[in-house]
This record gives sequence, structure tokens and C-alpha cells, in this order.
Amino acid sequence: MDVNAAVAAAAAIAGVLTGVIAMLAFRVSEREQRRPTRTSLHTDAVLPPGVDTVLSVLRSSAVVLDENDGVVKASSAAYALGLVRGGKLAVEPMLKMARDTRRDGEIRQVELDLPRRGTGRGEALAVSARVAPLGSRLVLLLVEDLTEARRIEAVRRDFVANVSHELKTPVGALSLLSEAVMDASDDPEAVQRFAGRMQIEATRLTNLVQELIDLSRVQNDDPLEDAEPVPVGELVAEAVDRCRHQAGTKEITMAAAGAEGLRVWGNRGQLAAALGNLVENAVNYSPARTRVGIAVRSVAQPGGDLIEIAVTDQGIGISDKDKERIFERFYRVDPARSRATGGTGLGLAIVKHVAASHGGEVTVWSAEGQGSTFTLRLPEARPAHGRRPSEREDSEGLDGEAGETSHPSPHSSDPSAYATLPSPEVLP
Repeated sequence: MDVNAAVAAAAAIAGVLTGVIAMLAFRVSEREQRRPTRTSLHTDAVLPPGVDTVLSVLRSSAVVLDENDGVVKASSAAYALGLVRGGKLAVEPMLKMARDTRRDGEIRQVELDLPRRGTGRGEALAVSARVAPLGSRLVLLLVEDLTEARRIEAVRRDFVANVSHELKTPVGALSLLSEAVMDASDDPEAVQRFAGRMQIEATRLTNLVQELIDLSRVQNDDPLEDAEPVPVGELVAEAVDRCRHQAGTKEITMAAAGAEGLRVWGNRGQLAAALGNLVENAVNYSPARTRVGIAVRSVAQPGGDLIEIAVTDQGIGISDKDKERIFERFYRVDPARSRATGGTGLGLAIVKHVAASHGGEVTVWSAEGQGSTFTLRLPEARPAHGRRPSEREDSEGLDGEAGETSHPSPHSSDPSAYATLPSPEVLP
């Protein structure tokens, strides 16, 4: 009997311990389930009904604070912007606004420049913060990222200022020249001289307006809506014809090679304008009696073959400082030379937009005093049967001279692979 009693007592004690352990485990599990998470802190217990759903669809970064400045709810965007760290609002000006709103119930809004985390470049994050009471104990903070909007506004403001300046110059010159013509009405020779200068300024103004129209068109239109396979040889021939008179005046030799059988996919007019701008710049910035080369090759890429069109000159070259800005609108490496040649500073900006809208890019290699190579890369348009016609290593240049520009190896990515022309020289 004593043995049975002992066994029964031991079983009873074990049952009690098991029950106690189960109860403790249930309590711990329940506490863990109620513990706030990173993306939803006390959402179900504290937030008014429906608020959580509304906050989840807002584009703004949202943070809900309780009466102790603790984060009750924070969207993933708020964490991404660095507004919330360690369960607390990390931006002191916003925290002060929240406390003031909690005290008097007034809605507040302010624009702030916050340091951007992780860049190491001191860039500022422009935000608009709005604080409002949410019920009797909570405060809602909505933060809108204005960085991109401010950048676009700055670009637009600079563009308007630059356009105004560029238009003012030829218009002012025309006004002065017209007055000079009136004052020299009795001197036919002077009238003829002033009229010639008026024609130059009028042409400059016309070119500027046309390039503004072209830039607006390439920025707003989708070139692939009217895309077609465009033979690269025809684009090169058109670019050379466009600059033949300027090159002839300076005795510049133009040569091309490697374009046979290659085609690109895109808008013919835009592609012709882009390549024409590159060749025109090469001629304008080259000394007399030098050479401008246009080399074309196909480069195999995992996502599809690319056509590389390299335009090489023996001009003044571009400094490292200027390389970073040459594709900006109205930026000129040599303003005096640009004015002399009638340049508007928009040509390379148009090239950049055309390349980007066609799924390509434009890059530059240059050395001061040696010249430059601009490389336009565009997706290749393969023939329907999938086989590219045979390519020749050497081709007769468009000026009638064979082999002026050699065809590079398709496996080389160095600009020198395009047989970059030597330092500026005077041809005999």
C-alpha cells in the first residue's frame, strides 16, 4: 500500500508540474505574439479601426507616435528614409513638432533638409513633414520625399535661365545691327556688311530654336513607336554629307569604315541627327588639315548585340573636369569656339537623349591636345533570317580613300581599338 501511495503522490506532483509548465509556456507564447514588430507596432491594440488600412496605401512615409513618443506604427518607407531607428523617431525637429501638436492639437507642416544616410557625400534629403493629432493620445506624422521634385525644378529653372541667355544674345545683336543699318543708310558698303552679320545672327537664332525643338521632341516622344531597321552605312553617309562643306573649308579629311551590312533599330530621323551632331562637333573642334574618322563595329553582348559607332577627331581634346559636364544642356568646353562655329551647346544633350531612348548610351574618351573619341552604342537590328551579311575589315572611305579608319577587333572595349587617330598633324 505504501508503494502505491508513493506512486500516486509522485504522479500527482508530476501532473501539477506539467500543468504549471504548460501555463507558463502559454503565457510566454501569448506575450511573444503581442510583442510589437518592426512594421506594425501595437497596431491592432492601439490604432483606431481602419487607420492601419489607410496608412498602408499612402505614398507618404507614415509614423504614428503614442503619448510617450514611442513608435506605434511605421511604414517601411519611414524606415528606408531613416526616420525611425530603434523604435524611436530619429529626427529631432519632427519629434518636437509631434510634442507641440500633442500639447495644443494644432496641425503643423515644415520642409526640412535631412542628411542622407550611407552616401558619405553630404547629400541632403529634402522632405516635407506634416503632423496631426490622431485621436486623443496618438500623433500622426506624414513625410513626403521632395528630393527628386526639387532636382527637376532646379533643372527646369537652369534650363529656362540658359534659354533666356542664349536667345538674348542673337536677338540683342540683331537689334543693334538693325540700328546700325538705319544709321548707315547712305553707305551701301556698310549696309551690306551689317546685313551680312544680321544673316549670321539670324541663322544662329534659327539653329538654336530648331535644336530646342529637337531636344523637346526626343525627350517627349517614344522613338520606338515608329522604329525600323536603319542601315548604319546610310546614317554615316548622311552625317558626312551634312558636314562636307565645313570639312572642305578647313581641308579636313573624313573617312569611315566597318558599316557594311550593319543595321540598328530605331527612329531614322533621331539617329541621323545624333550621329550628325557627333560628326559636326568633330569637324568644328578639329584644326585645319587633320582627319575625322568614323569606325563601326558589332559587339556581342549577353542581352543582344550592340552596334558601336565611334567618331574620332584630332581636336583640342576635353579635360577630365569638362568630361563630366559635356552632355549637359548649353554646356560648352570652349565657348569662344562654339560661338564662332554657331554652336548652341545642345548637340551632345540631344545625342545623349537619343541614345538613352533607343536603349543605348554614348561615352567619350579624350586627351587634351590629342583629340576625342565619342562612341555611340545602339542595339543591333538583325536580319529576319538571323544571319548578318559578311563584314570587311577594311572599307573604302566616304571620301574615296581606302582604309583611312581601320575596323577594330570586336572583342576590344578600349577606345584605342578604333584606331584612334594620332596627335594633331598638318597633312601635306
